[in-house]
Order: sequence, then structure tokens, then C-alpha cells
Amino acid sequence: MSAALALYCSLIVAASLIGGWLPSRIRLTHLRLQAVISFVGGLMLGVALFQMLPHAIAEFGAERAHAVGLCVMAGLATMFLLLRMFHFHHHDTTGVGEPPAHQHDHDHDCDSHGPHFVASRMSGLGVFVGLAIHTLIDGIALAACLDAQAQSAGGRGTASAAACLGTFLAILLHKPLDAVSITSLMTLGGWSPRGRLLVNLAFSLMCPLGAAMYHVGAGSLPLDQRLIAGGTLAFAAGVFLCISLSDLLPEIEFHAHNRLGLTTALVLGVALSYAISLIEPAHLH
Repeated sequence: MSAALALYCSLIVAASLIGGWLPSRIRLTHLRLQAVISFVGGLMLGVALFQMLPHAIAEFGAERAHAVGLCVMAGLATMFLLLRMFHFHHHDTTGVGEPPAHQHDHDHDCDSHGPHFVASRMSGLGVFVGLAIHTLIDGIALAACLDAQAQSAGGRGTASAAACLGTFLAILLHKPLDAVSITSLMTLGGWSPRGRLLVNLAFSLMCPLGAAMYHVGAGSLPLDQRLIAGGTLAFAAGVFLCISLSDLLPEIEFHAHNRLGLTTALVLGVALSYAISLIEPAHLH
């Protein structure tokens, strides 16, 4: 592993760890909790539609576009069944926000029939799996880019230092946001601080793990690497669509208060994911 790749991976790991640490330092009041749900729901929608799906289609090629739909449906159906088996709603936010005695100050204009949401443990786990797959492939892409740059220096390739730097920055800028999404949902799902720390640590190591996989010969396996990458990204997109549309965003419909703020958080999540997709180099995946 080159010195540049080691440096890039170290910075990405640090950014992920910091992002995952932030929710533990922010007190989740009722309104903040709802804003987090709305923002993360919008961010997940955008990641699925603006990043994962386009990358999956590019890997499969136009002639196999139908396979992308099958993989998305497989991911969506799998996550839906898991949520049906393990999902539950609480009717207060005790343990993640304000105590019940203070909740009525915020909930006086909520729909009385709407449950107060605490994300299921499966939601946080599903987000971790999807983003871990994405980050693993990011690490492979980063290693491949730097390898191509090294070959270019020897006259055998065309990759430039600028292209590799762009790839690194695109990964670096959105890893903290990914980590915030994972640990926020785990906090709402009642995961222990130790459990959140271990999952965040595992997530932060996905990029260097992907880079290591590239260097130990993942590209030489007798498998179509593009189809594997495309299939896993499409599956992860289906998981994200299911969690955001069936588990997170429907909860916002129960709240008659702060509609403008929650809608703004949702739009910001979608807009941020789209902005990230614009800065990603075309060859990233």
C-alpha cells in the first residue's frame, strides 16, 4: 500500500470516527429527534437515487439494466421483511431525548393518534450494512485510482494526481455524514454507547479494508467484478429506499407541528446527497 493511499485512508477513518461521535455530544430533544429523522430520511433517499443507483447502472451496462431493478427489489423486499419481523414503535422518546414530563410541551399540537418514533434497531443496522458496502467499494476505487496514477507515472496509464485527489475528497466529504446517519439511528434505536462505538469503528475501517482487498488481489478473482459491485450497490439502494420510505419519513406525517422545519430538513438531506453526487469524479465507481 502506497504512502499516499495510507494517508488518504487514515484521514477518511478519522473523518468517519468524528462524524459518528457527534450524535453522542448532541442532546436529542423531541424536535431535534424529528429533524434528525427527516434529514437522514432525505439523505438516504438521495444517496440511493443519486449515487448508488447510477453507479449500479454504470457497472451493469444498459444491456443489463433490468438486473438493477431486480437487485433493488431484492434489497427492498429483504429490508421490508426484516423491519416487519423486528420493528416496533415506542410512544415516548425516553432515553434518547427529553423525559416524558417535558414531552407534552413539544407535543401539544401533534396528531393524538400518531406514535412518537424511536427508530428500530434494524434501521440502524440496515443503514450500516448499506453504507459499509458503499464505502468498501469506495476504498477499492481509491486504491485502483492511485494504482493507475502510479502506472501513469511509468508511462503505462492515464490517471492523474488531480483525479485521485478528487476521488479522495469526494469520499472524505461524505463519510462523516454517513457516520452521523448510522450512529444517530442507532441512538434512536436504543443501542448502547459501546455498541455504537464498535459499529462506528467498523464502518470507519471499511475504506481501508476495500483498499486492502484491491491490493491483495480482489481484481484478479475469476468473477465479473463490475457485476458484483453493481449488484451490491443496487441491493443497498433498495435497502435505503425501504428504510427511508417505510420506516423514517412516514413518521413525520404524524406531526402537525413544525412542518416547515421538518420539510426543510428533508429537503436539505436530499440536496446534500445530490451535491455530493455532483462532486464525485465520473470514474469513482
